[in-house]
Amino acid sequence: MSSGDWWSIFFVGLLVIAAAAMAASEAAVVRMTRVRAMALADDGKRGAHLLVRITQDPARYLNPVLFATLACHVIGTTLATTVAVRHLGSAGEWVASAVLTSILFVFAESMPKTFAILRTDSVSLALAPVIYGLGRLLYPLARALVGISNVILPGKGLPKGPFMSEDEIRRIVDVAESEEVIEEQEREMIHSVFEFGDTVVRNVMTPRPDMIVIEAKTPVRQAMDLAIDHGFSRIPAYDDDPDNIVGVVYAKDLFRALRRNEDGGKTVRDVMREPFFVPETMRVSDLLRDMQTKHMHLAIVVDEYGDVAGLVTLEDLLEEIVGEITDEYDVEESPIMPVADGWMVQGKMPIWELNELIGADLPDDEEWQTVGGLVAAALGRIPEPGDEVVFHGFNFRVEKVQRRRIESVHVRRVSDEAALEQVAR
Repeated sequence: MSSGDWWSIFFVGLLVIAAAAMAASEAAVVRMTRVRAMALADDGKRGAHLLVRITQDPARYLNPVLFATLACHVIGTTLATTVAVRHLGSAGEWVASAVLTSILFVFAESMPKTFAILRTDSVSLALAPVIYGLGRLLYPLARALVGISNVILPGKGLPKGPFMSEDEIRRIVDVAESEEVIEEQEREMIHSVFEFGDTVVRNVMTPRPDMIVIEAKTPVRQAMDLAIDHGFSRIPAYDDDPDNIVGVVYAKDLFRALRRNEDGGKTVRDVMREPFFVPETMRVSDLLRDMQTKHMHLAIVVDEYGDVAGLVTLEDLLEEIVGEITDEYDVEESPIMPVADGWMVQGKMPIWELNELIGADLPDDEEWQTVGGLVAAALGRIPEPGDEVVFHGFNFRVEKVQRRRIESVHVRRVSDEAALEQVAR
């Protein structure tokens, strides 16, 4: 063979090596996430700053890499075929194609991509300058060729937005928990964070009938006794009507007044603070930020008419993420108790929670969010103890009512025949 043939073979070898680097680059770009690139940059890894730029717009850098890979394959095959034809005649075309295809598949596709998948971080960091340089150098040409392909076959190409949706993240978390990468409590907390942003104050507040309030003209010592009896550090204060909240009294302010012997003649009005009102439709994520900014631990919730609908505490908001928080004053009371033929359920229990616990599919309508609200709506009148109604395959019997508010309900499944018979009555 002539020196020219040896140089051709040498260039084919270089092109195979270049194609292998391009294949590894492609696998690295596809597998590397923006979050991981930022983490590597925070760790001060060399080349990580380029990796962050690449992951911010992967299509800009992936298309030039694919173009360079194809160029290496085509040029290498052409050179090898030229040498083979010169020495083997017409059969050289088939020999060169077969040999180079095998070499490219093993050494320029399979091996480098597998290596890049196994060591994504190290390969990505090592090849980041190459990928970034190709992106800057070949992007105009690659973009023009992609534009021609889009004219022939219109398409939107690679999306610019987030490459992972909320549902995909949730599924990843579920898989991680099933494979014991994270614990069940961690999975539930991550899911709670996503749900936190969609929850409104109405769903987490303590409703008005369950609020402990105190009249503004109550003496300080009597107010302190109330705070101790119920274990609350903050109690809303009202004027004349419990729905007319005019302030919030802190237990520490009451204690300070008693300690200084200032309780003589002093009332709650003298030590209470300004109330913080929020609408019931406000998102809990927004409320949490407001409470952090304003250093508030309790907010009075009002409905669309400005009437008091309930109250919400900082603890209520945190419980939406970390689960129930109990202290020495909390009395744990199960909202649902199994009985012989069904369940005894508290009227204030949310519909969604009952559905999860008993495997039901009861509707969570805008008009009601609790079991008591559902039963009252189904009855269509003020409930009384002993009232029964069949709804969506379940029989609801009112057990206890307090001031026109359902306290407890007996719930049991009924067959289709029994449901029809009950309705006929």
